[in-house]
Amino acid sequence: MMSKQRAFRFGVIDESSLSREQWVQQAQKVEQLGYATFLIRDHFIQGDFNHQLAPTPAIMAAADATKELHIGSLVFSNDYRHPAMLAKEAATLDLLSGGRFELGIGAGWLKDEYEQTGIPFDPPAQRVARLQETLYILKGLFAEKPFTFSGSYYHISNLDSFPKPVQKPYPPLLIGAGAKRMLSLAAQEADIIGILPKALTNGTISDEPTERFATTIAQKVEWIRPGGRRTLR
Repeated sequence: MMSKQRAFRFGVIDESSLSREQWVQQAQKVEQLGYATFLIRDHFIQGDFNHQLAPTPAIMAAADATKELHIGSLVFSNDYRHPAMLAKEAATLDLLSGGRFELGIGAGWLKDEYEQTGIPFDPPAQRVARLQETLYILKGLFAEKPFTFSGSYYHISNLDSFPKPVQKPYPPLLIGAGAKRMLSLAAQEADIIGILPKALTNGTISDEPTERFATTIAQKVEWIRPGGRRTLR
């Protein structure tokens, strides 16, 4: 039996717009050219890219400047926001955009950024475990009933988060991942998976050419495949 066919989508990550005029014009151009998504990264420092606008207000500005274009994060760093705050912001973006928001999230990886902001850069296992709790909390807070959770990192007590997202049960959830543990988590929890070079324990992304070889990507797809229903990026 053939698997269900999915149409290709193409998107744009804006890494260069630093003014209102540039950002709005770029979002409108992306929509006019027929792209499906318009995305922004989540960084405090310049790093390997240009400086970035703050993602939440920038995403809303892009939604307000367009009509059908889907807008989103590629990706929110989990450690920069409490999951209750992220759930509220994500649901608000989905509501005010008319159901056009796509929620991308990752465990965080850029050590220089953590150090410059004073955020503890915990070992990978802790950051991934914290992300796993966040994913459970987000889905709980997007639901209609008050939500309670007690984990190793976060505690939520009978919180009825407002607003609720327009898209049900929640906006498409994208997880960016490069290593087996993160890809396995994404296969279990995400609707869309961004396949990346693996993050290293020293707080950088691997620049090994083999990370981009077809054989490596094929192996990562095999780690994801048991999830079955995911879209890959």
